Amino acid sequence: MTTHRLKIHEQYADAVLNGTKTFEIRKNDRGYRVGDKIVFVVYPRPQHPLNGATFRINYILDDFEGLAQKYVALAISKED
Repeated sequence: MTTHRLKIHEQYADAVLNGTKTFEIRKNDRGYRVGDKIVFVVYPRPQHPLNGATFRINYILDDFEGLAQKYVALAISKED
């Protein structure tokens, strides 16, 4: 299991925080795996409440026609 620190823009961070956005579309340059953790770093607001929150990767959609080459859709959920 790996923990990934990922930047996220404030407009998307709000949706992740309130639970309406349960996925991330990212370039798979980190070798994401189910069970890995994501810790978000919100910019431009380092004091955003999502900063430091931990999420789990539950599912990875890759090699899908609707995604750009080398990109994945990560299904995420908040860790307790």
